[in-house]
Order: sequence, then C-alpha cells, then structure tokens
Amino acid sequence: MKQLLANRVKTLTPSSTLAITAKAKELKEQGIDVIGLGAGEPDFNTPENILNAAKKSMDAGLTKYTPAGGLPALKKAIIDKLARDNNLTYKANEIIVGVGAKHVLYTLFQVILNEGDEVIIPIPYWVSYPEQVKLAGGVPVYVEGTQEQNFKITAQQLRNAVTEKTKAVIINSPSNPSGMIYTKEELAELAQVAEEMDILIVSDEIYEKLVYNGVEHYSIAEVSDAVKARTIVVNGVAKSHSMTGWRIGYAAGDATIIKAMTDLASHSTSNATTTAQYATIEAYNGSQDAVEKMRLAFESRLEAIFPKLAAIPGVKVLKPQGAFYLLPDVSETAEKTGYTSVDDFVSALLTEANVAVIPGSGFGAPATIRLSYATSLELLEEAVRRIDAFVKAKWQD
Repeated sequence: MKQLLANRVKTLTPSSTLAITAKAKELKEQGIDVIGLGAGEPDFNTPENILNAAKKSMDAGLTKYTPAGGLPALKKAIIDKLARDNNLTYKANEIIVGVGAKHVLYTLFQVILNEGDEVIIPIPYWVSYPEQVKLAGGVPVYVEGTQEQNFKITAQQLRNAVTEKTKAVIINSPSNPSGMIYTKEELAELAQVAEEMDILIVSDEIYEKLVYNGVEHYSIAEVSDAVKARTIVVNGVAKSHSMTGWRIGYAAGDATIIKAMTDLASHSTSNATTTAQYATIEAYNGSQDAVEKMRLAFESRLEAIFPKLAAIPGVKVLKPQGAFYLLPDVSETAEKTGYTSVDDFVSALLTEANVAVIPGSGFGAPATIRLSYATSLELLEEAVRRIDAFVKAKWQD
C-alpha cells in the first residue's frame, strides 16, 4: 500500500493542552475528583444579548451562505470596534471573518509563507503557532523571552534573529501562556526593527479585553501608519465575549493579503457559520457590560489566588497582567519533590493530587506549568491547597 499520510503532517506535535485535558476527563469518568486548571476558555456562558441575537437571526431565516470573507454588517461592526478601541481605521476589503482566530491564523500563514520562509516566534508561545507555520512550509525561529524579561523579547533579540529568509514575527499580547503585555514603548521598538528589516508583523490580540490592575492593551498597529501597513491584526470574540464555541475570528490588514485569505477560505470553509456571525454583530455593537463583568471576575480570582500560589515552596511566578493564565517556574519544586522533569511532576500532580495543569514544555518553556484561572474561586483555592500539600509532603531538603 502507498504511503497513507502526507509528509506535512508527520512532524505535527500533539497538543499538550488536549492531552492533559483528555487524561483528566478519563479520571473524572472513573469517579475521581479531579480539578482541571487547563481550560483555555472562560467559564461563563455567552452573554444573553448575544444569545438572543443569534436566536432572532435564525427565526428570521438568516441561515444561508454568506460571502466567504464575512457578512458586510459584521465587517462594519469589526471596523467600528477597531476604530473605537484601537484607533485603527480599516476598509471592508481589509477585513476577513474566519472560523475562529485559530483558523484565521492558519489561513494567514498559508497565504504569506513560501517553502523555507522563517517566522520568528517568541518563547513562551501558544502551542499552535509553530505547527501552523510548519504546515505552511515555513520554519519556526524561536527567540526566548525569559522570566527575568517578563516573558517578553527585546528589539535587539528580534534584530539578531532576522535573516534574509525571515517573513514575519508573531506578537501575542496579552500572551497565552504568560499573561504578560507589551508596553506601548516596547511595541514601538519592535516595530522599528520590523520596518528596518522589512518583515511582516502578525499581532495576535485575542485576549485584548482581559487586562488587569489598570494595565492597558495597545495594538502594535497603532504605532504608525507605516507599521499598520505591515501588520496583520488577528482577534475575535472567543475570549472577550465567552464565545469559544461560536468560532468567529477575524484578521485586519493589507488588502492583498486579506483577498488571498478570502480566496483560500472560499475553497476551504466557504464562510464562517452564519448564525455565529449575526451573534458577533451584537457582541460588538451591543452592550459591553457582560464583558466588563467577566473581566472583573478574572481579576478578582487572580488577586485571590496569586499570593497563595507564590507561597508554595520552590515556585517562582510573575503576576500576569492579562489573559487568564499563570505560568510559574516549578523546576526547583519538581527537583526537590523527586522528579527528573516538570512533565513528570505534572503527571504525578494529576494522578496523586488530582489537579490537572499544563506542562510548559508545550509552550517552549519546559521549566514551567500553565494554570488557568478560568474556573470558580472555590475550585482554584482547593486546587492550590492540593498542590501545596502535595509539594510539602514530598519536599526533600
């Protein structure tokens, strides 16, 4: 029999997030009281006004195909949002609506990368960036933002990483998994390098609305018109409006790139789900009260849980500024509790303490674990209590 699989999928790395989630689910089905801190989605239902808008569109018979790039009314809502929140001006032909921000990124890399093109990916990174780049024939180039650098890369690091093959750099702010945010000044410095080196900027801003303690989010596209021209902003309603399952994301950028993405979408997805598009119009045009309510809930959880996590022996953790993740360095904790790697520590934490966290190895940061605080405060406090007890019972001086 001929080879069944294409070479392009043979190097794919399974998602560590999904693997841990599956194992936790298996234990729960056995009746074990597992607390899962791996969630990459808000634990709130989609706001009522958005649900009602979706129902209204279905009752009105608005259930047919839409243009491949998205409903004109949704594009307008996105344009208005970008102007209102980010001081960015776009035209309809510079916007594409896709099947979630993840698929928008996938489509983007498919249309901008040729075989061997390099994409600079800061560490720690969201698990899908390298895989999507590789699937498009590109080459991931990693640049480490250490904990001492607040998990952010510097302009000099970016400059040193650029070669004649570099096509783009990915900036994810607020970050998954670190929750850290680039300042306006840091973004301007990175943008200057991108201009000097003539590379594209892929700005993933999906956690834009989840920022805490007075910290502000800036889009790198706001730096200047010249920077905006080379930036593709990727965003969506999954995290901000608790609409992960609706699968609506978008990209805003150069019209030539957006047209190519739209053409590719016309041969792959046809269009994002019609009902979800109508729901998203309401998400952007309607009341934002629920968005703020969710943000405040996440902030409150962070304030409550951070000091307790930081007090666990060996844990070194920065207080995140956004998203809903903590990324502590637990390498000393793992060593002192008798484990040769953080991955082994994570496995034992699940099977012995019944707490599921994500090993940082999947994010390019093997000394860390990722904990999501997108769950109730009661469960968060119990999970940290279990981790603390597990570590103290095994700690070896």
